[in-house]
Amino acid sequence: MKKQLQEISPTPSSSFSVRRTLIAALAASPLAPAFAQFRVEVSGVGLTQLPIALVPFKGEDASPQKISAIVQADLERSGQFRGVDASGQSLDEGSRPDLSLWRQRTADSLVAGSVTRLADGRFDVKFRLWDVVRGQDLGGQSYTVPQGDLRLAAHRIADYVYEKLTGEKGIFSTRIAYVTKGGTRYTLWVADADGENAQAALASPEPIISPVWSANGGQLAYVSFESRKPVVYVHTVASGQRRLVANFKGNNSAPAWSPDGSTLAVTLSRDGGSQLFTIPAGGGEPRRLTQSASIDTEPRYSADGGTIYFVSDRGGAPQIYKMSAGGGNPTRVTFTGAYNISPSVSADGRWLAYISRVGGAFKLHVMELATGNVAALTDTTADEKPSFAPNSKLIVYATRLGGREALMTTTLDGKIKARLAGQAGDIREPDWGPFQKQ
Repeated sequence: MKKQLQEISPTPSSSFSVRRTLIAALAASPLAPAFAQFRVEVSGVGLTQLPIALVPFKGEDASPQKISAIVQADLERSGQFRGVDASGQSLDEGSRPDLSLWRQRTADSLVAGSVTRLADGRFDVKFRLWDVVRGQDLGGQSYTVPQGDLRLAAHRIADYVYEKLTGEKGIFSTRIAYVTKGGTRYTLWVADADGENAQAALASPEPIISPVWSANGGQLAYVSFESRKPVVYVHTVASGQRRLVANFKGNNSAPAWSPDGSTLAVTLSRDGGSQLFTIPAGGGEPRRLTQSASIDTEPRYSADGGTIYFVSDRGGAPQIYKMSAGGGNPTRVTFTGAYNISPSVSADGRWLAYISRVGGAFKLHVMELATGNVAALTDTTADEKPSFAPNSKLIVYATRLGGREALMTTTLDGKIKARLAGQAGDIREPDWGPFQKQ
């Protein structure tokens, strides 16, 4: 299991460790202003997409953010919607639209609104949603926000529209964490779900690996190399404060939060070999879960907290297994392919995403857990670190495109993909955070 050994090796010298072994010595600091900006490129055609018209918001030409464009990009990236031409129309949330006109334009729904700068410098953002087919007013909302929260307001509008029209909760106001390498500098970023509005949580001349969100979205666990070996920290995002959680003899790596936030599952080599342990999130004595002569690593909890999925070479090559969160006899989960790593379990418990080596290429796959059916989602060759959106409808992952690393999102059928193309170096190690509290 050479690749897994390299993941926790103290010398990031191999080509694999340069890509995947990002273990950092980091100084804790509050979120810094954004330097990495993204553009979203959506590709592919879904089998069923709802046609929606987003009329430019009244007053948004004078706004620092084009609200309607952000909402449309969010909805299209979900794979559930396609934009309809809304040119030549002037509407806001108080208008009574001619729905027959929008039916002629083949729109099933319509969104219009306004952006108004207030005397105190804040912005009043309002919108309304119409069901064009049924001729129904589906309501709207208003947000009074500082300039820095205009994008968040747009994402919340997209969440509202998505939920009203699909019945599923939207994920556009959630956040992702990821790592960039620019020159000799490594940075851990927290960004909007579309990759924009990135803010630096941690920075170092050393690498960074395995950022993972707590279930309440307030903390990130990660692995640091500041002691010249891997150690696990927990970082409070809002304050930048952190605490050391695992610094035992040997390597401390691959943290994963329990859903209740009380526990971290980690990989430790303190007893020789790499085995799975749990440790209180506030620190304390680890409890060993696996007892094998193999390498056991990359734990991930199921959403109900009852099961841990992990990677082991106990069968001779890396495969994904599962066991009770309290320990016990593991059972093998992946049987398609000879090399499967990096498990991620959807919040609804239906899907397992992972990376499978196929003819020397590393490709994103998804398994329906109830049936065991497996599908390859990508045609790229260097995919890594999948993470599900909290509504279980999208996956974010890292890959290599055009000679550079980038983040992608994909629908579960692989039909709609969006590239988040950064300008601040190679991008890797994504983790999708939980739903945000309104």
